[in-house]
Amino acid sequence: MSNSLDSRRNFIGGLAAATMLRPLSSRGQESTTPPVLRKIRIGLVGCGGRGAWIAGLFQQHTGYEFHAVADYFQEVADRGGDSLGVDKSRRFSGLSGYRKLIESGVEAVIFETPPYFLPEQAAAAVAAGLHVFMAKPVAVDVPGCLAIEAAGKLATGKQRVFLVDYQMPTEPSNIEVVKRIREGAIGELAQIQTFGVGSGSADLPKTSTIESRLQNLIWINDISLGCDYIGNYDIHAIDTALWVTGERPLSASGSSRIMRADPHGDSRDVCSVIYQYPGGLVHNHFGQSLNNIATASLMAVVHGRIAHAQVNYWGKSFVRGGPAQYNGGDIPNLYQTGAERNIATFHSQISTGDFTNATVRRSVDGCLACILGREAAARHGTLTMDELLKENRRLEVNLEGLKA
Repeated sequence: MSNSLDSRRNFIGGLAAATMLRPLSSRGQESTTPPVLRKIRIGLVGCGGRGAWIAGLFQQHTGYEFHAVADYFQEVADRGGDSLGVDKSRRFSGLSGYRKLIESGVEAVIFETPPYFLPEQAAAAVAAGLHVFMAKPVAVDVPGCLAIEAAGKLATGKQRVFLVDYQMPTEPSNIEVVKRIREGAIGELAQIQTFGVGSGSADLPKTSTIESRLQNLIWINDISLGCDYIGNYDIHAIDTALWVTGERPLSASGSSRIMRADPHGDSRDVCSVIYQYPGGLVHNHFGQSLNNIATASLMAVVHGRIAHAQVNYWGKSFVRGGPAQYNGGDIPNLYQTGAERNIATFHSQISTGDFTNATVRRSVDGCLACILGREAAARHGTLTMDELLKENRRLEVNLEGLKA
């Protein structure tokens, strides 16, 4: 199976109904815990490729009961409803479908929609007292990131769980590598290199409304809908740099360009960004989303004074050199196993009343770092985080002609 963005989602999504999985523990091994006794009533907003796929994983966990579905397209909502056994009266469509789902009697909501819509949708769910499980990136602009941050704080205040689904921080070998880095295994950090290499997504001609761009990952080609390739794909690797450092960057400089054939959206296919962190640490990021048969990559290489380490989505994670070497191991299908761990964590946190919502802070910082890199590279210059936050620029999408 190809590791590219498009095939990674669509190929696995097509197997959702056919694949039979066993629940995994947080360490990635077969669960030995007793069967879950209480099912959480859940709703799915966004029933397309990844939405349908991840819904299958929620079903296989056995701790959830699908109560409602929503998608902009009624036929997609119906297809999802048929697959999940949701009554036809609780299959909603249109831009406001998520609001009807929120009012339908669910306890928790899964959001798998284009990132432009996530801040408004998540805020509405939290305001209604629901638990939230959400895809990344959490937003496309600074106002959206700040709205997610506020929603996360409100969720904690309301004693509700808010979990953002990143897979790399759930992998045991990645956890061990980051732990050793923080304990000084590679010495003082000197430089981080991150890589986001994939094949991109089809960019079809635009029509009279954006309706055609709301499906099949076409929206990734529009910055205002998908946050650019650096924000939608590369973000896994950039988030890992923030995980390692425990800080978000102070500034970014770089350049980017559109290189795909016959582009219709404004997302950049290639970028080179240099981030600077407090203390002077330099972070070089390389991003490419082109169908040129390059080897796919989502990883961070961390160079220290005495050794170096690698934190990976595919392949191996390790520490080499120094007093605390770690050989790691092959990472098995993290796209799936990471989601399974997060689904299990979501259920556990709801069941045990763990409302710390630790994924929110880093997901916001990681998204802001990607937006900072995106804007600096698009301007072919340097931009500080303070300047980005002060601009507070909101990206707008023309929703005229769409079904309410």
